[in-house]
Amino acid sequence: MSRTLPTTQEFIDGILSGNRMLLSRAITLVESTKRDHHEMAQDIIEGCLPHAGNSIRIGITGVPGVGKSTFIEAFGNHIIEKENRSLAVLAVDPSSSRTKGSILGDKTRMDTLSNNPNAYIRPTPTSGSLGGVAQSTRETITLCEAAGFDTILIETVGVGQSETAVHSMVDFFLLLMLAGAGDELQGIKRGIMEMADSIAINKADSGNEEAAKRAKSEFKNALHLFPPTESGWIPKVTTCSAYHNKGIDDVWSIIDEFIRHTKTKGYFDSKRKQQAVYWLEESINQELHRKFYENKELNTMLQTFREQVQNGEVSTQKAANLLIDHFLNT
Repeated sequence: MSRTLPTTQEFIDGILSGNRMLLSRAITLVESTKRDHHEMAQDIIEGCLPHAGNSIRIGITGVPGVGKSTFIEAFGNHIIEKENRSLAVLAVDPSSSRTKGSILGDKTRMDTLSNNPNAYIRPTPTSGSLGGVAQSTRETITLCEAAGFDTILIETVGVGQSETAVHSMVDFFLLLMLAGAGDELQGIKRGIMEMADSIAINKADSGNEEAAKRAKSEFKNALHLFPPTESGWIPKVTTCSAYHNKGIDDVWSIIDEFIRHTKTKGYFDSKRKQQAVYWLEESINQELHRKFYENKELNTMLQTFREQVQNGEVSTQKAANLLIDHFLNT
C-alpha cells in the first residue's frame, strides 16, 4: 500500500464500480492493526453496506488432505462457467507467527480460477487470532458484495475453532470428507458435522468409488442421529471428484435447493439477522479487549496483579474485578 491513500469516497466509488485494486487496498485497511486504517476501513464499509447482502455466502471446510483447494477451483469454475455467477474466494490461511502474513498462498494453488476474470481470490492471514480474522473476513464479505460478487466462498483452515467463526457468517456450510479416513478423525467430525448443511465425499475416483458410496451411506445414517435443524432442512450427502471434475454440479444443485428452501421458509433472512446481532456482540467484545490492553496504566497494574496472582497474594477473580473497575472508571 502506498503512502498516499485514496479518499474514503474514492474507495467507495471504486469498489462499487468493481475496481479490483481499490477493493484489495480496502481489504488491506480492514486487516490492518493501525488505528487510522481501522477507522477509515469502517467508513468505507459503512458506505458500501447499502450495496451489500446480495450474494450467496458459502463456507467450505474439511479434514486435512481432503483437497479443499482442488475442490474450490473446480467448484468455482463451475459456478462461473455453468451458473453464470461471479465469485470471490476468501481463504482463511494459517499465518507466519513472525510476519503475520498468509503463507499458503491460495492463488498458487488455484491456477485456473485465479486467472478467471469473474473470480477474485483473497488469502486472509489468521495472524494467530481466529476471532480477529473472523471479524475482518465478515467485513471483507461486505466489500466483495458491494463490488458485485454474487457468490462468496470462505475456506477455513480446518482446525475446529475457525469453522465455528465461519459458520456464523455464511448461509450454507459445506463439509468435505474422505472415504475411509479412519476413526482418529471422529472427534473432528462430530462437532463440524452438526454444523454442516451438506457433506461432500471428495476423491471418489481411481478405484475409490465403492468406498465413497459406503461412506455416503454411513454419513447419511449418522446425520439422522442429530436433532432437526431450525430451518427444517435435512442435510444431504453426495460424492464427487474435484480432480476429475465429477459430481461438482450435484454439490451446486444441493446449495441451490437449500437457498430456495430457506428463502421460502423465511429462514434465510432471519438467520442473517441473527448473524448480524451475533457479530455486533463479538465486535463489542473485541473492542473492549483492544481498549483494555491499549491502556498503559492498566498494563502496569496488570503486571503487578500477575505477580500477586502467581504468588497467591490475591485471587484471580478479585484481581480481574479490580482491573475492570479501574478500566470502567478511567
